[in-house]
Amino acid sequence: MELPLPETLRRLRAHIEEPDLNPQELAAETALPVDTVRALLRGETLPPDTVDQRVCWRVKTLADAYLVQNEKRTGDLVAAVAERLGISEVWARKLLKGEKVPSVTFLRGLVDFFEVDGGEAFFTAPASEALNRVLQNRLRKYETPMADPVQVLMERYGVVGTDLRMHGSSMTNEQLEALLANVIKSVVMPTQGDTRR
Repeated sequence: MELPLPETLRRLRAHIEEPDLNPQELAAETALPVDTVRALLRGETLPPDTVDQRVCWRVKTLADAYLVQNEKRTGDLVAAVAERLGISEVWARKLLKGEKVPSVTFLRGLVDFFEVDGGEAFFTAPASEALNRVLQNRLRKYETPMADPVQVLMERYGVVGTDLRMHGSSMTNEQLEALLANVIKSVVMPTQGDTRR
């Protein structure tokens, strides 16, 4: 169940300090303007916008970031997007500059090209939802309990059940995982040259 943004922020702030909510990082992850992220973090209500405006802004933001991160020329990006979407370079350039709204089909292609999380909603969701999605991913790291290493290894190696008890062992999770991995491998996986079945 998705929490509303104010509740996500309240719960996240219980685990981290306010400086850890870096507006520049969040803006990069959401393709939102930094000022928009700051306003949302302060609990402000944003002026209404349209889906077309959101899509154009986010496509342009992603394109600009892609050029910087990959040290590419605009022409290279335009050519790559045109080829991926099966459109002319003129049309691709207008999409990447935020001058044209992509169709649903092209939007799906942009999701794949830029490898964004959230599918088409990455481009179409209101700013509060876009930020909330990213913050909820961070919140899950704090609120989702760590998997039991014994259970993970048992599942990985197909062990259905065991009566292994730690009885006050002072092993770390990493030490226990290494020990159990070796034990399970030696029991479950035949050694090379072992022709017994």
